[in-house]
Amino acid sequence: MRRSLVLTEESARHWFRASLPPHVKRDLFPIPAEALWRLTLDDVRGVASTYVAMTLAVFAFIV
Repeated sequence: MRRSLVLTEESARHWFRASLPPHVKRDLFPIPAEALWRLTLDDVRGVASTYVAMTLAVFAFIV
């Protein structure tokens, strides 16, 4: 079976997702792109805790 790299129609789906059984695809839903770029409190907390942990680790190795 030969497939082209360029899809000729917009309704073509990914081969793996098309091969999934119906009970698995039932729980899939599209995530809007805006939700992926939204900055949340968990993101800020993660960056701050990583920064503090790395600063303390570097300071501990220096001293």
